[in-house]
Amino acid sequence: METVMKLLQRHFQDPKIKVTNEAVALTTELLRIFVQEAALRSAEQAKDESSVVVEQKHLEKILPQLLLDF
Repeated sequence: METVMKLLQRHFQDPKIKVTNEAVALTTELLRIFVQEAALRSAEQAKDESSVVVEQKHLEKILPQLLLDF
């Protein structure tokens, strides 16, 4: 959670903005789900292409739809 907190704070323009622990926890969970879904979809894409290794090209193929879904 500390990494997510630092990422959030880094992108705020106003230093007065505070980030609550609940906001960090929610953002952390959303990022966890997003990465997990990306990994699963990339693995499925690799499987569809009869590849035993997930490569960058598999992630690139699923990324547009993944971003639309989120």
